[in-house]
Amino acid sequence: MHLDEAIFNSEFKERATKDRHVQSVINKFAERSEIGLIKYGTTLERKDLSLTDWLNHLQEELMDATLYCEKLKQIANENNPTENPDS
Repeated sequence: MHLDEAIFNSEFKERATKDRHVQSVINKFAERSEIGLIKYGTTLERKDLSLTDWLNHLQEELMDATLYCEKLKQIANENNPTENPDS
């Protein structure tokens, strides 16, 4: 990680908000950025992907999110079958 990115992430994490939920999301974004930099060696500032490449990445992420939603619906239905009869 470059020093300027480390400073940015540190400042980003420490940005104060009165809403603990917002702060939690801010912290998670900063952590995700750090993990991505370590794992992939780059940030979203990369220039090697085309618009189609970026859209494919987004599509894959949204497909994963849909699968997570389906799994959670199934768990909710198993735990409370009368609450979600149409699921």
